[in-house]
Amino acid sequence: MQSIPVDTARLGVLRCANAPEVKFSNSETQEVKKDRDGNPVYTVAVTVRPDGRRISVIEVAVSGEPKGLEAGQVVKVTGLTAFVWSMGDRQGVSFRADAITPAHGAAAHGKGGDA
Repeated sequence: MQSIPVDTARLGVLRCANAPEVKFSNSETQEVKKDRDGNPVYTVAVTVRPDGRRISVIEVAVSGEPKGLEAGQVVKVTGLTAFVWSMGDRQGVSFRADAITPAHGAAAHGKGGDA
């Protein structure tokens, strides 16, 4: 799997779309996915709107529970990396970050806004 660093400055305003959700390695047994160090992995839906284009939502995996995130809040995504994958006839792009934190000094806006 090839990893591609992502320049978050080119993604426009990043907003948390929903509260962090724990990621399961097995949905039937509800076994929580863990990283190499044994930390639980969470998924955060983040909206992006590069250069005034349409808003897109990417799901970003992060180790450990991100604190203080609320829907609509502007966030800072540190160390964002994209991974191209394929499994049989399915393929896609997954995203992982070192951290997702509230952006300081940015007010959360409900619906609408930049992204």
